[in-house]
Amino acid sequence: MTRRGLGMLLALVLLAGLVGSAWAQALPRSVTFGTNTPGTVFYAVASGLAKVVTDSTPMQMTVQPYTGTSTFLPLLNAGELDFGIINAVDLGMAYQGPQRLKVGGRNVFPHSPQVRLVLRGGPLMFAFLVRKDSPIKTVADIKGKRLTGEYPAHLAVWTVMYAALTGAGLSWNDVKVVPVPAVNDGVDALAQGRADVTGCALNAAKIREADTAVGVRHLAVDCSAESERRTRQAVPGFYHRIVKTGGAVAVVEDTCVLAYDVYVTTHRGASEHVVAALLKAVWDSMDKLGPFHPTFKEWTRERAAAGDATIPYHPAAIKFYKDQGLWKPEMDQMQQKLLALNP
Repeated sequence: MTRRGLGMLLALVLLAGLVGSAWAQALPRSVTFGTNTPGTVFYAVASGLAKVVTDSTPMQMTVQPYTGTSTFLPLLNAGELDFGIINAVDLGMAYQGPQRLKVGGRNVFPHSPQVRLVLRGGPLMFAFLVRKDSPIKTVADIKGKRLTGEYPAHLAVWTVMYAALTGAGLSWNDVKVVPVPAVNDGVDALAQGRADVTGCALNAAKIREADTAVGVRHLAVDCSAESERRTRQAVPGFYHRIVKTGGAVAVVEDTCVLAYDVYVTTHRGASEHVVAALLKAVWDSMDKLGPFHPTFKEWTRERAAAGDATIPYHPAAIKFYKDQGLWKPEMDQMQQKLLALNP
């Protein structure tokens, strides 16, 4: 190599180092990631995402568990949390607020007009859960039985339980409600014999715990077209999925379940550098997420940008997806309509 060529190579190396250093300096040393309690699917998912972000960027991503979405949404909305993992249904209700959107005659989520979407992950799947030796065989058999409910610290579970009941042509008045604060408490009530039926996201660690202790199985929702119509009309954002036998813990036969999308979210004032760094880290590591939890199987690059989002995207996410060729022209209209809900 000539002296001139060597000089140019050294200059490029120095420039790359300066660019990398400037990028690192633009990022904070740590960021926070709000999620649900250990034992839940969301905690496992948040832990996996935090691992790849910490390994791939100068930022240490710290997982902060809360009893439920409703407890940390105000922190995320105010910018006191950097990121959160929440489902699309809850976020739509929180973003629009109780004056504009109600489910089952209520919307108890704190109005959160500042939340912004970063990434759409795979679907979260949810179904009723009974003890393996329970005489309850179909969702119709729930009528008159003890079903966990209320969920004041975990309002998302109340919503999905309401959706499952509505799809079956039932209501809370058709069951004996056993009050519990959050989803893990509902599984405990079932295992301890205080409830006949509860509900939980598929593959949650808490289900494994209950299955080892007493034996449990998921109960299919009503999978008819009419049931899905009732469900979607009552709670926008849900859809049906079939899980094959053995496709998840406590799935002992082909089972129809409720599904809804998982969102990685931030707030309106989040740094574009930070959002872009998280997106790049997850994007580049998408194929490595599988071992963290089975739900990551459906976390794909193609799903990341949704044309039917329930909250607006963060500007850094829009730029990222445009660069990747995923942002379609019609998505600009969706973004403007969502922003107009909270001018």
